[in-house]
Amino acid sequence: MAKLYAGTAGWSYKDWIGSFYPAAQSSTFDWLQFYARYFNTVEVNASYYTYIAPRTVEGWIDKVEDKEDFLFTLKLHNDFTHKNSYDEQKIKAVKSNLDKLGNAGRLGGLLIQFPYSFTLTKENANRAKKIMDIFSEYDKFIEVRHKSWMMDRFFNFVASGNSSLCTIDQPVIGQAVTFNPIAVGNDLYIRFHGRNTKAWKNSLTNMGKAQSYEEQSERYDYLYTPGELAEIEQKINEVLDTVKRIFVILNNHPHGNAVANALELLHILNERLKIEVPPATLKTFPRLSQISK
Repeated sequence: MAKLYAGTAGWSYKDWIGSFYPAAQSSTFDWLQFYARYFNTVEVNASYYTYIAPRTVEGWIDKVEDKEDFLFTLKLHNDFTHKNSYDEQKIKAVKSNLDKLGNAGRLGGLLIQFPYSFTLTKENANRAKKIMDIFSEYDKFIEVRHKSWMMDRFFNFVASGNSSLCTIDQPVIGQAVTFNPIAVGNDLYIRFHGRNTKAWKNSLTNMGKAQSYEEQSERYDYLYTPGELAEIEQKINEVLDTVKRIFVILNNHPHGNAVANALELLHILNERLKIEVPPATLKTFPRLSQISK
């Protein structure tokens, strides 16, 4: 059986107070420590926007020291994947944090996410290979969003670079990839962004405009239904026995929806064993009483 890692994309959301984190918090309450009580992995999204200070990473490691199987996956900075503007200093900054986590036994891998506009061309294939070579010593999850990449030649290319393919679930607009878990390499890494098609289309229209946090997050405002989760389970099970690890990452974060769906998938994919559900989450999402201990 593949080792299951389930969690969310990020853990620091103020709108999770009352739906995941308790509304009343003491001065010593720590969000990551609380989060690690219920999940065994988290995808760090802050690393996509900034070069995180090593002391911050050391703090993360300390906070999960009592959770022996907890892993962090880091999302590569957009300087590499979107702007194609990086140097040795930036490479060193990323590797420093990967090594800190790796040496502590806390590194799940490096998520390399390319944008929808990154279509299959010779130039882009060379760009992808260069980045993969730079981080050759780490487990990597390669995410492409345009369906032009969906071919065996690309899958073989990914597998040859000590990498696995990242599967995404999001509204299928234009030539976007569809949800189809494909086992490439040793791992299965799946990111769920929700299926809010209307809001997703609006976000594309408003791209580049000044937006509030709520406006930026609207396209992720979605709660997967039990029927959709059953469909997802079926597709994952088709390839589950061909990989060593599976990472299930929920990014439909508004209102704590990601927490609820991550707990549900943790229950479903772990032979439907009852799990611990935080009181605030149980109150916000009553249907989770069916999976709660």
